[in-house]
Amino acid sequence: MRISAAQRTENENRIRAAMDRLLRGEIPPGGKCDIKTLAREAGVDRTAFYGTRPYAHLRTEFERRVQALQDAGEIPDPREAQIGRLKAENSKLRERLAQSEQTIDALADFRIQALARLAAQHEEIVRLREAAAKADGVTRLPTTPAATKVIGSCS
Repeated sequence: MRISAAQRTENENRIRAAMDRLLRGEIPPGGKCDIKTLAREAGVDRTAFYGTRPYAHLRTEFERRVQALQDAGEIPDPREAQIGRLKAENSKLRERLAQSEQTIDALADFRIQALARLAAQHEEIVRLREAAAKADGVTRLPTTPAATKVIGSCS
């Protein structure tokens, strides 16, 4: 079915108005900043934007404008912007998680080493005490509670 020049002009005006709304970020619920949503918002059949159809030049213009906005760092579709932001945040969180896991592993290794050293030191102390108890001619010092009383009485 052929349309008149007035109808085509009216359709192009509706398409351009819908295009401007989408590029400003006024995305309808359930839509995206794409040709399908553009066609639905303009009330035009989506197939009219492809091949040698009447509005193929408008599809090209729309895609060019979307690309220009993306190149400038603007994303007209809030969902796409949110997806990009969430992907970046997810990436940062994964890096932090990996770094935390490395820190936890290093601290666990340090804990194991510290416990091994404490055990070795304890064994050395026990061995030295046993050796001192067996040795003749070793004078024993008073135990800690008596030493505290002596120090306390000197004042």
